[in-house]
Amino acid sequence: MNAMRLLTTCAGLALAALAGCASPPRGVEPVSGFQADRYLGTWYEIARLDHRFERGLSNVTAEYTLLEDGRLRVINRGYDERRGRWREIGGVARFMGPRDVASLKVTFFWPFRGAYHVIALDREGYDYAMVTSSSRDYLWILARRPHLDPAVLEGLLAKACQWGFRTDDLIFVEHGGAGG
Repeated sequence: MNAMRLLTTCAGLALAALAGCASPPRGVEPVSGFQADRYLGTWYEIARLDHRFERGLSNVTAEYTLLEDGRLRVINRGYDERRGRWREIGGVARFMGPRDVASLKVTFFWPFRGAYHVIALDREGYDYAMVTSSSRDYLWILARRPHLDPAVLEGLLAKACQWGFRTDDLIFVEHGGAGG
């Protein structure tokens, strides 16, 4: 099975598991006052909980662009260390409710959708974000640069731990090296 088909299959299975769930985990609220136009552009994955659809990837980024109809286009890209090549998948995100609440549904292939909730955000510069899905099994810490200030990262980890996420299980993503 080629890398793209494997990535597509794995992402589909993950999204299928999430398809019936939309709200964030209990006790966790999506960011309000969200400004989609400021969220656009490239985000570097700093840390994530392990999932089959991203296993073994380094140099992971997500690129968000605005579509004419108001939806967001997302391109997720990462370097597969084992195979020595890049993997990429594109999707479309739409807001679940008001555009100023950071709760979206992302579709990488129809009809499967996954919840995407921004639960922490640098409101001044939109320089970092923390994202989950509908369960505490999914967590991503993102930044505008490949590395995040250690004090900011520590604060996000403390917040995630307080919300019940398994921060000891986070994978800290390598940027640079063979794929960078």
